Amino acid sequence: MGLTASVLAIDAGNSKTDVAVVAADGTVLATARGGGFRPPAVGVTTAVDEVADAVVRAYAAAGVTAVAHVSACLANADLPVEEEQLAAALHARAWGGTVEVRNDTFAILRAGVAEPRGVAVVCGAGINCVGMHPDGRTARFPAIGRISGDWGGGWGLAEEALWYAARAEDGRGAATRLARTLPAYFGLDSMYALIEALHLEHVEYGRRHELTPVLFATAAEGDAVARSVVDRLADEVVTMATVALSRLGLLDEEVPVLLGGGVLTAGHAQLDDGVRALLAVRAPKAVTRVVTARPVLGAVLLGLDRVGADPLAHLRARSHWES
Repeated sequence: MGLTASVLAIDAGNSKTDVAVVAADGTVLATARGGGFRPPAVGVTTAVDEVADAVVRAYAAAGVTAVAHVSACLANADLPVEEEQLAAALHARAWGGTVEVRNDTFAILRAGVAEPRGVAVVCGAGINCVGMHPDGRTARFPAIGRISGDWGGGWGLAEEALWYAARAEDGRGAATRLARTLPAYFGLDSMYALIEALHLEHVEYGRRHELTPVLFATAAEGDAVARSVVDRLADEVVTMATVALSRLGLLDEEVPVLLGGGVLTAGHAQLDDGVRALLAVRAPKAVTRVVTARPVLGAVLLGLDRVGADPLAHLRARSHWES
């Protein structure tokens, strides 16, 4: 007798979607990958269509047409009302008996902990932080940009670097090598030339995020202004983590604080050292770790939590991605 599918796990980010079909004992029956999930850009229906392509392929490989529970961790599910809207859209596809949608940051958190307990800060294109407690409580932020109080993320860091560099070149701000290193990245000789190229879209808008590694490289060379931006990011990461820990009543307990996303997993020494030094002061019992597991594992584990799977099922699922 074959294994019965229990969970459909979906981890849908801006650039790619991973899905997995998992049995109740944690055996991974099939996986598939699809394109990015961008409801704000293309609409909910089109975005879910992209997910559907991967789900159909995974179901075909697993030999199933539905599961007991759909565990979906989705980018752009930043507010509860958005989670409800997306859950309704997924439920309408009849992929499973029940559907739970969470922001994709929860997948990174759950992938990095043995139980749903801890805090994760993710810094990639944007920045976000979530926390979970075994009693079901969560801590989160809207994380939709400056209007929700956010600072940081790859896009924000690139904009900050451009701001300092522009002011350094025209005399309004302190001198910084960013005024040379940022335009040089695009083969230009001045910030004026880069400003013009960006404004006239001779350099595509979407390429601005490429300047974030230039900021870190300039900081590593000792530039004071660039280093101040990196220090501010470390402070922001720790501020979000300590607020989430405090909300969950975990500030004085030994608890994991997980770091994920391209910026926080890139191995920038100044940033890493800054985060750990500040946490040692503000949350001395926090145990900091970088998450390297694929986020879809977190969606799987959240799904197994929901269906009441035993600890061996969790270990079996984890071994599929960590072996």
